[in-house]
Amino acid sequence: QVQLVESGGGLAQPGGSLRLSCAASGIIENIYRMGWYRQTPNDQRELVALIFISGANTLGKTIYADSVKGRFTISSDNADTTVSLQMNSLKLEDTAVYYCVADRIAKDRVWGPGTQVTVSS
Repeated sequence: QVQLVESGGGLAQPGGSLRLSCAASGIIENIYRMGWYRQTPNDQRELVALIFISGANTLGKTIYADSVKGRFTISSDNADTTVSLQMNSLKLEDTAVYYCVADRIAKDRVWGPGTQVTVSS
């Protein structure tokens, strides 16, 4: 089993910054990609950013939603399977519950419990 623990959510003003972190524990050897999704009360979960944390040809590759490109940066610390999401220039529409995810070879995606991000003036 894999467990994901998220931290760093909270309240920020428009134009401000927040940093989210997610640490994976348990059977982490088969994790090849981690990242973040988000969900507002009226919407489906949507991709925010993903990063490949293994693979000779994919290590470090990132994927971003168009809505966050240039504002958010995903990074990983391969030493302990931790990923972070630096969120700058926050907008009101970034308000959502942010979920960490971990993708494993031949296994179902693992979801974290979620952390609330609220952007408000």
